[in-house]
Amino acid sequence: MNLLAIVLILCASFFQGTFGLGMKHISPLKWENWWILHATVAMIIFPMAWSVIAIPDTFNIIMETSNDVLLIAMFFGFLWGIGGILFGMSVEYTGISITYGIVMGLAASMGSLIPLVQMETLPDNYTIVLAGVALLLVGVAITAYAGVQRDKLSNAVVQETEEELYEEEGDVLVAPDTAVTQVKKSIKVGVLIAVACGVLSALLNVGFSNASPIVDIAINKYNANATDASLVAWVVVLVGAYIMNAGYAIYQLIKNNSWSGFKVKGSQKAYMWSILAGLFWFAALGVYGQGAALMGELGAVIGWPMMLGISLIISNVWGYRMGEWDGAQKPFKQLLGGLAVLIFATCVLGYSNM
Repeated sequence: MNLLAIVLILCASFFQGTFGLGMKHISPLKWENWWILHATVAMIIFPMAWSVIAIPDTFNIIMETSNDVLLIAMFFGFLWGIGGILFGMSVEYTGISITYGIVMGLAASMGSLIPLVQMETLPDNYTIVLAGVALLLVGVAITAYAGVQRDKLSNAVVQETEEELYEEEGDVLVAPDTAVTQVKKSIKVGVLIAVACGVLSALLNVGFSNASPIVDIAINKYNANATDASLVAWVVVLVGAYIMNAGYAIYQLIKNNSWSGFKVKGSQKAYMWSILAGLFWFAALGVYGQGAALMGELGAVIGWPMMLGISLIISNVWGYRMGEWDGAQKPFKQLLGGLAVLIFATCVLGYSNM
């Protein structure tokens, strides 16, 4: 395997495993105010700017691509957009660690299998690829189980705390005036959202794979570098993704009449995280596309799950540092077991490209 390809996949994994931190810093903005800026930076401004800088003929290449290719690429991007919205919802229920475990595991496996099946001829090593994907799914199951066990412990602590907040007055239990209780969101709902998000998120890579004719035009007709040509494909795929994301955010702005929310005091930090998360998000895709190009024909099949598998390590480091696993030693050990399986699966996939 090309050493530079590995380095690029590692860099992409760091960006992929880090961008979700921004979703912890939405307040005091409302979701729709934060998200429309994030989506505009991540899916329009940064991808187009990077592509045009690397390949000045970006829009000429797109104009010469058949409408069928453009529409199918944007359609898969649109479907992924639904998953992107669900991702933000799932983080609120389960935290960064579990959401990444489920979403990235399913996105990695489905995003690898679909392009593999779409190949005219299966590669000789397809059984190794399938073994790696199967291991990814096992890792996802272990990770999800660890999340459920963590939530049980957290709910038990919350229940004990709430009981201590009550004072006994005769035969009546009365809560102190200053007591504030918070209902924990159900992790079961979060897991279901994350599963749906994972399946839909896989379609981003499917759209990228189906946009290969765009890359061919860039390389063969405009003499573009193979690693940069993938950027043009992302521009097309992400237009579809942006239509869904911006459309939903605008719908929420109208529904909640939250246009004035853009001027909320003390929102500078939230805006900063919105932009940074957008830059990191597409940095992951852009660098991944370059690494996949260096991997050859199986780049989209192998590079995608490798990136998402490695990003799980990064995301869980952040989750651990943010205290998501405090007081849950046994579930945390189970999580580590699941991550170990995912890491091994990543190694198997990497071996299949050697």
